[in-house]
Amino acid sequence: MAVGGVIGALLRELLEVAVPPVHGFPLATLLINWSGSFVLAWFYTVTIWRFKVPQWMRAGIGTGIIGAYTTFSTFVVETNALLMHGQNATALLYVVLSLVGGFLIALLGSHLGGERREIG
Repeated sequence: MAVGGVIGALLRELLEVAVPPVHGFPLATLLINWSGSFVLAWFYTVTIWRFKVPQWMRAGIGTGIIGAYTTFSTFVVETNALLMHGQNATALLYVVLSLVGGFLIALLGSHLGGERREIG
């Protein structure tokens, strides 16, 4: 998992450098967390239902790479910074987009990964 963590952290840093804030809005973190939500849901769905992979590999990729790539702590710090600068509406938009968007994107990832549901 440590190697995965290094990879995930480097990927996050690359995106944070490539995507600057837009009028104070932390777009990079939003995109990181959205893409991480999608990939994690898709990856776990695919590796549970379609392709059996060892648990250590799922943990290395899921917890290691994707866990280090996504960042809840940065989300909280950036939300707090927006609030401290009086950007309450922007902070609220950021929280809603992060939470609701992340959930919906994770559902999409599960769906595209071929999630199976019990009938009955």
